[in-house]
Amino acid sequence: MLLVPIGVAVFAFSLIIGHFISEPLRLLAKRTAAYRAGADVPFEPDGRLFEADQLAADFKGLIQTMKAQQHDLTLKERRQAAFISDVAHELRTPLTAIRGNAEMLEDPDLPPELHEKFCGIIINESERLSRLTHDLLTLQRIEDDAAPMELARVNLRELSAGVLDALEPILRDRQAHTEIVGEAPDVLGNLDRLKQAVTNLVENASRFIAPGGHIVIELFGLRGNSILAVKDDGCGFGDVDPKLLFDRFYRTDASRSRGTGGTGLGLAIVKSVVEAHDGSVEALNLPDGGACFIIALPSIPADTAPRS
Repeated sequence: MLLVPIGVAVFAFSLIIGHFISEPLRLLAKRTAAYRAGADVPFEPDGRLFEADQLAADFKGLIQTMKAQQHDLTLKERRQAAFISDVAHELRTPLTAIRGNAEMLEDPDLPPELHEKFCGIIINESERLSRLTHDLLTLQRIEDDAAPMELARVNLRELSAGVLDALEPILRDRQAHTEIVGEAPDVLGNLDRLKQAVTNLVENASRFIAPGGHIVIELFGLRGNSILAVKDDGCGFGDVDPKLLFDRFYRTDASRSRGTGGTGLGLAIVKSVVEAHDGSVEALNLPDGGACFIIALPSIPADTAPRS
């Protein structure tokens, strides 16, 4: 006769335990359904059931990761939209100039001197379009290339000397005096891309120095980084926020940059290259005039054996 009451008690006790175990899971299921419906539901462990708390923590982490990815995707879409708008704006100016001057050339009574002038403008604007297209493709290749870069030990002094040799005709034409001072530890990097970054900095400096001005590439090591600084004694960049200089198509003086052949992408390419090497780049005005652009790259430890 005692079996019946004992059985009832055990059954009731099992129901209580089952309710205690299932209630947190039912609550978690309701929160999940509400979240799927669009509600902003918090997933916080309540301490009643370890397994349910683990699931809640996992859901919370998953939602945080998803929100971060959505935020990054939104920023990327905005940057792409802004980039397309900037490209369209930059292309419009030379295309308008080319079309306008080409229409002027259709005039049969156009004097020879004006014919030569308009042809020169068309050639110059076409060349600027070519430079702009090249820089756009370079920037896209650096930022969108998912394939790993081929890395090797790079000596920054040898790289800098190679840059000055390659730019020698341009620097001579602009009467620039150049110098490389100091030494920096070797870095692990892609030689071609690092050379592109330094080339852009030196060429950029050459545009804004007076004839006979000076460009100095200074090298040194600092706190585990190899520093390459490109200094000039030109006009500097004024009161502009230095971070803006590395934005695509940013110019401190649009008319001057166009007149000197700038596309507004050179420093953006420098930033992309350096950041792809886990480095940083900064700009500052020098106290005595001129600008200084500083690249910092992780150094190869001195006790690391060179690659064969």
